[in-house]
Amino acid sequence: MDDPEFLSRLQFAITIMFHYIFPPMTIGLGVLLVAMEGIWLKTKQNIYHQLAKFWTQIFGLIFALGVATGIVMEFQFGTNWATYSRCVGDIFGSPLAAEGIFAFFLESGFLALLLFGWDKVGPKMHFFSSCMVALGAHFSAIWIIVANSWMQTPAGYKLVTENGQLRAHITDFWEVVFNPSTVDRLTHALSGCWLAGATLVISVSAWYLLRGKFRDFGEKGIKIGLIFGLIGLIGMGLTGDSSARKLVETQPEKFAAMEGVVETGPDLPLHIVGWMSPETHEFTGISIPGMLSYLTHGNTTTPIKGLNDIPKDDQPPFLIVFYSFHIMILVGCALAGLILLSLLAWKQGWLFRTKWLLWLLVLSVLGPQIANQIGWCVAEVGRQPWIVYGILRTKDAVSPILTSGEAISSLIMFFCIYMLLFSFFIYQLTHKILKGPKVIEAETDDNGHGKLQVPFINH
Repeated sequence: MDDPEFLSRLQFAITIMFHYIFPPMTIGLGVLLVAMEGIWLKTKQNIYHQLAKFWTQIFGLIFALGVATGIVMEFQFGTNWATYSRCVGDIFGSPLAAEGIFAFFLESGFLALLLFGWDKVGPKMHFFSSCMVALGAHFSAIWIIVANSWMQTPAGYKLVTENGQLRAHITDFWEVVFNPSTVDRLTHALSGCWLAGATLVISVSAWYLLRGKFRDFGEKGIKIGLIFGLIGLIGMGLTGDSSARKLVETQPEKFAAMEGVVETGPDLPLHIVGWMSPETHEFTGISIPGMLSYLTHGNTTTPIKGLNDIPKDDQPPFLIVFYSFHIMILVGCALAGLILLSLLAWKQGWLFRTKWLLWLLVLSVLGPQIANQIGWCVAEVGRQPWIVYGILRTKDAVSPILTSGEAISSLIMFFCIYMLLFSFFIYQLTHKILKGPKVIEAETDDNGHGKLQVPFINH
């Protein structure tokens, strides 16, 4: 506990994992807002207008917390990871700067119109602002994933020595952007974001139905959420498979830890459920013979590299990566089963009157959060001991003058602040959900503006 490297890693993990609660929900919710408002403009059904207005309020709250918690991470590169910043700051800083210029300004610039422009601009202009906010949120994800993917699979750079220190310089910006893991990791992350936004809408809507309130509002919300949730699940499945297969070439150590491959060889089984011995690394549980080799190479004869053929100093924490990966897969499968069952129940007409299923939908909002957090753990812990794969080790990236006392102090401070922010978030979110959509426009004029407001009747 007195090691500045360990404390800095722990602090960064806590701050980034807390921050990562919010961006996936804003990215996914932004897409659903576009859909809700677009359906309202097309059909003129006021229930979709009310859906869009209510969820815009929730979006604003989540966005504010995401911004507040995201600023901290950038400061840590200077305070805790100065050597890292000196070595690769020229490259890592480029996508972060692009994120601020091309994404954050776009998203925040139109956010005021989205939140406060309902009665001040026309419906089409407001819909345009919704599209721009959603687009800005996706652009933000693009540049952040580019920066992180470059750390996983560096490309488009050269190493030079300046004043006795190793530095990485850009040789091709577009190779940095489209490094070997960018596209797979970006599409996988965005699919998870869509699923997070969809389950948030589903969860609150199902809760309203269980309480016997805002029935039309809740049913429409669940239907929209299920459609986008299904899209997110399909995207996660396809991109996750592609990303995992590419790891065999780009990061074989991470792949071996994820799948529990100890000995190099062909015809390897796919571990489904079970446990791994900490001492011998022998798996006990349910496996499918030969399936891992087949899914990876399309055959069972091509060997897969195991951890025993990787130097000890280059191996990631085996058990953490293995269990995190399998928990993530199990959570994803559970969500897939729940959403498919709910779609079947919707089609057959018994979804909205089945309490046990509605309760499962209420809890579904936790699934993407758990999967996203654990997926981040797989990606980042699986890259260890490298902070930039093949270039800079984590132990060499810490600020040389950082003391354990300073690291502990900042860690405690951030933990306390984040607990206060989380309490504020839960309080405000609960308040808005309990208040619910109180009014709905009864009719609209030719431009789509509401002319008469009446109480939204509780059923």
